[in-house]
Amino acid sequence: MKCKLIILFFWCAIFLCQAQVEKIEPPFWWSDMHNKELQILCYGKNLSKYDVAIDGITINKITKTENPNYLFITIDTKGMKAGTVSINFKEKGEVVLSQPYEFKIRKENSAKRKGFDSSDVMYLIMPDRFANGDSSNDSHKNTTEKVNRSNPGGRHGGDIKGIIDHLSYLKDLGVTALWSTPLLEDNEPAYSYHTYAQSDLYRIDPRYGTNNDYRRLASEMHKLDMKLIMDYVTNHWGSKHWMIQDLPTKDWIHQWPEGFKRSNYRMTTQFDKNASQVDRKGCMDGWFDTTMPDMNQSNPLLLKYIIQNAIWWIEYADLDGFRVDTYSYNDKKAIAKWTKAIMEEYPNFNIVGEVWMHNQSQIAYWQKDSKIGAIDHYNSYLPSVMDFTLHDAIIEMFKEDKSEWSKGMIKAYDNFTNDFLYPDSNNILVFAGNHDTNRINEIYQENSNVYKMVMTLICTTRGIPQLYYGDEIGMLGNRDKNGDGDIRKDFPGGWIEDSKNAFLSSEIKNGRTINQEEYHSFTKKILNWRKNKPSVHKGKLLQFIPFDNVYVYFRYDDKESVMVIINNSLKDQKLDVARFKEGIKNYSVGTDIITDSNIDITEDFSVPAKTSMILDLK
Repeated sequence: MKCKLIILFFWCAIFLCQAQVEKIEPPFWWSDMHNKELQILCYGKNLSKYDVAIDGITINKITKTENPNYLFITIDTKGMKAGTVSINFKEKGEVVLSQPYEFKIRKENSAKRKGFDSSDVMYLIMPDRFANGDSSNDSHKNTTEKVNRSNPGGRHGGDIKGIIDHLSYLKDLGVTALWSTPLLEDNEPAYSYHTYAQSDLYRIDPRYGTNNDYRRLASEMHKLDMKLIMDYVTNHWGSKHWMIQDLPTKDWIHQWPEGFKRSNYRMTTQFDKNASQVDRKGCMDGWFDTTMPDMNQSNPLLLKYIIQNAIWWIEYADLDGFRVDTYSYNDKKAIAKWTKAIMEEYPNFNIVGEVWMHNQSQIAYWQKDSKIGAIDHYNSYLPSVMDFTLHDAIIEMFKEDKSEWSKGMIKAYDNFTNDFLYPDSNNILVFAGNHDTNRINEIYQENSNVYKMVMTLICTTRGIPQLYYGDEIGMLGNRDKNGDGDIRKDFPGGWIEDSKNAFLSSEIKNGRTINQEEYHSFTKKILNWRKNKPSVHKGKLLQFIPFDNVYVYFRYDDKESVMVIINNSLKDQKLDVARFKEGIKNYSVGTDIITDSNIDITEDFSVPAKTSMILDLK
């Protein structure tokens, strides 16, 4: 008898070692979703040899791949009530393993959530470099790279708690939306703070915190009427992703005979009717970098996986928007399906795509309902794009003091003359810099007057203004000369050992310097003023051709009007008021929100050299 028990125990142990579900993704779902079809990925050793049944649920399809460790179960959730069901794995009709799967109750009005828009000011941070709120998670036993603040390309310890701790700073500054570079796990052995080479799409990197911490960040922001935007990566994963280590299918990623092949980065091949197939493939299928395998979104299993993953994070963390990395490098038909599926689930959501191109028509191609895209029979369904052509102009035009037709403020004017190309020019992200560009204050050599002109333009023109963390205190950084780490320095005061704390006023000991305060006070004033200006949020843009390097435009609606003047010349300039009568209309006084002074706009007046004015017309 004892011998039989030992043999039974032996065979049970073998069975338990073989019949295990190591991962189920999504880990849970919700009842009453718009799309009733759910694809559940099950992963475990030789899992595909089992039959599957789920109590009370119709299984539409079971997909087995060439890798026996995967099962993809597609079910119909119509009529599904919140609760837990059992996924039963069977062999010869007998249940050998039962896995619980939960359906949760959705947050009330979840589908109607309102995304970010032109009433917002978006603040971009790199979480590893913003603030360290919990030093105990700077390194983690389950991740390879450890903290090393002395290494510009290493991990410095910033985390989600650090962001939460400084939400009051952002609120006071006038920020209404936060875009953080990715927070999901990136287990590369080096450069992992960047977090664009993700190793688990359902897990916050433990060096930033937990999934619950991320959800708490959104909750705390919503209490302050602020919005949280996730940086989502569809084009590539990290080389250490658990699925990359054990591919479900060979075509899960784009593979090349030579192993690694870098993208040619020529996004124009996506719509160039004269492009060769080899160049098109080289752009879309080439890898962004050695540690970033290029994902094959045309694989329907993968496409469904990333659609559901994106929806899962919106629902779980209560998100208000996505910024999608390298949007135009994806398989364009597949990424359109991805975008459409999310927007159908959340019709008032917003998604901005990184389309880093230098021609308005080429950027406009990627915005939803583009007439340019329609020529190619293409609709991306992407609500918002990034205005890289305005960025191109900003980093040059304030160096150009002479009044010439191709230089100075005419570059800003010319940028907006092409707004007819965009289906929705007001739903465009406008910015002076981000985590991939040289810092604006480095470009203009710490010239606070230029910074003020730049911020005036960004915050009063059409679109959604975006700031890069630290610009509001004059932070410097030159990527071309000193590498990525130089434009991603730690925010001073985010670490307990920092001698100066730029989160605090200059009036407080060890707070901002006088120079930092000048940048900060201007930014705070203009951002908080903007919060209550519907004409700037949604109003029309009326612009006048710049003369003498002076750019004048109006933002107006039926109830109010704002006159913006940017004098980029080296001389004081007198404005001929009669020329701007179309914008001034019957208004007689303009209150300059920068200086709080009233200006009689019925008569010609002077604007000092290298300054801007924002006049609330009365």
